[in-house]
Amino acid sequence: MEKLQKLIAGCLKQNRKDQKMLYKAFYGFAMRICLRYAGNRYEAAEIMNKGFLKVFNNLNKYDTDRPFIPWVGRIMINTSVDYYRSNLKLLLNDDLDAAEDIGHNDLPDQKLNYDDLLGMIQQLPNAYRTVFNLFAIEGFSHEEIAAQLNISTGASKSNLFKAREKLKIMILNSGRLLDNSSRDARA
Repeated sequence: MEKLQKLIAGCLKQNRKDQKMLYKAFYGFAMRICLRYAGNRYEAAEIMNKGFLKVFNNLNKYDTDRPFIPWVGRIMINTSVDYYRSNLKLLLNDDLDAAEDIGHNDLPDQKLNYDDLLGMIQQLPNAYRTVFNLFAIEGFSHEEIAAQLNISTGASKSNLFKAREKLKIMILNSGRLLDNSSRDARA
């Protein structure tokens, strides 16, 4: 904790060495967040670097009585959402007044590792991926997501529904691929 406070103090004085050390210390944490919102590692790195720029530019606003990690995490999430918004005009964005939730027991009973699931989430279109992350991982309501992304609540629900449907298909297909590869290995 004391070491972190010294790093922050050095960063506030524009000490490049301390900035580099802070960046390295929180690189993995920030990258994991950005990867959930990005389509690939290159895009995630771009978002993360913009996020760290915001961290360094706003470090004077950080309340040292509060935990640092959630503060950095919130900046990375907001930067990811900002990145999404800046690319919004390129995205397909359907608006439905109501979308039904799919049942969780519709998914096959198999264990996917984190990298497999992350890869599937990254394959989702930006609009679906962003809403899925904000709802399923960050815990925002559809109303909050709609306000953050400047879309309707119906669009948020629709994008979540479509993200879940696409993920369901990808998971089902990955199960079939696993079944086929194990059959091939036995033959």
